[in-house]
Amino acid sequence: MELPLAIRLGGCFLVGLAAGSLANWAIYRWAWNSRPISPWSDLPEPTLPRRWTDRIPVLGWIGLRRESKLWGPGFWIRPMVLELLAGGGLAWLYWWEVCGTRLLPPSESGPAACPQLLHMQFLAHALLCWLMLVASMIDLDERLIPDTITVPGTLLGLLLAVGYPAVFPRVVDIQLVESAEASFGRGDIRWHPGPLQLSSPYWAGQWPGWLRPYPQLGGLGVAFTCWWLWCVGLMPRTWYTRHGIWRAIVLCWARLWRHPATYRILVVGAAGSLAIGTVWFWAGQGPWLDQPEGAQPTSPAFRWVSLLSSLVGLAGAGLLVWLVRIIATNVLRKEAMGFGDVTLLAMIGAFLGWQPCLIIFLLAPFFGLIFGLFRFLLHSEQEIPYGPFLCLATLLVLIHWQSVWTKAQSYFLLGWWIPTIVALCLALLAGMLMLIQKGKQLLLGRPR
Repeated sequence: MELPLAIRLGGCFLVGLAAGSLANWAIYRWAWNSRPISPWSDLPEPTLPRRWTDRIPVLGWIGLRRESKLWGPGFWIRPMVLELLAGGGLAWLYWWEVCGTRLLPPSESGPAACPQLLHMQFLAHALLCWLMLVASMIDLDERLIPDTITVPGTLLGLLLAVGYPAVFPRVVDIQLVESAEASFGRGDIRWHPGPLQLSSPYWAGQWPGWLRPYPQLGGLGVAFTCWWLWCVGLMPRTWYTRHGIWRAIVLCWARLWRHPATYRILVVGAAGSLAIGTVWFWAGQGPWLDQPEGAQPTSPAFRWVSLLSSLVGLAGAGLLVWLVRIIATNVLRKEAMGFGDVTLLAMIGAFLGWQPCLIIFLLAPFFGLIFGLFRFLLHSEQEIPYGPFLCLATLLVLIHWQSVWTKAQSYFLLGWWIPTIVALCLALLAGMLMLIQKGKQLLLGRPR
């Protein structure tokens, strides 16, 4: 913070250019149809050797125009623009988050803001934006999001939650001192600033006892359930009910048993379970959040709260998209949403928590509707990738977090009514899709 602002922004711009160059390599390298377009990849044909100047961000693509015969005319324009946007975007994000303290509540923003907190949040959000950029571009190109992006990104979000719990979006939670009277608006209600948690907008000190760490088993059970739900979702499964449920179960089990990816995921699941159990036991050895020592952001209790919040965000966000995918696929009789969208929102949930992901999921269809109408009018294309719109909604919520949380906070006070409302919305979605499908059948079935 002692460096001049111009130097810091210039450094962010240069780092962003390098990150954009790395993103271009990942976009073409991790795609299903891998292509060595990036100058950091080796060409299969030695007739067009790469030069060291080709690896300079932005400027290198001007020299790579000589490869237009291989990749098509104008192929170099998009990656060059992407690197420029990455550089400018990272500098702007630094100015917005660190210099402007726009993501902090008013009570924590301004000159009194903690520089370490600002920079750690900026680093976490920059990593998330880079992962979303790569996932969005591959989804636009190939209509899929590879696990190569979302799986390491999810693990990174969980590690950040344990390593620096304050990295979650900042909120001002409600601390209920006399909960019986506070429910009628007459109790002693205090406002407690801190990172977003599973229990927000209530302070974490008001958590039910069964969610606390060792020796309570309820929180550990929730953590294991969320973790293994994600692991099972990654396993290679097949589900064909043409010949009955029993036959579908047999085929699904046979594929799981024979596929080598199943055993790799089981190893990851076992290692993750051991790490979760370690944090749970470690947090139970010290004071809880209602004591000064336990309320410190670096305390074991705070790390357990952050880890459990990240795991619930991971599972809740992924399960929401997963259920929509199952409902739409069964009603429309075709795949309506790829599983990459499930793992993408799960990754975002590991970084931000379940509350922002619920808002993101409600905002994303508006972006998709605008883009879908535009593509339909120009190209008559009905299938559009959904991942980029989830990422756009995430970026919007992240940038305007304080205003978004201020408006949405009261709705999250509904507590356990929220899953009920979500279930009713999913039922309404199924009914609406069935009506649309019946209407199409009636219209297409009319004699000409």
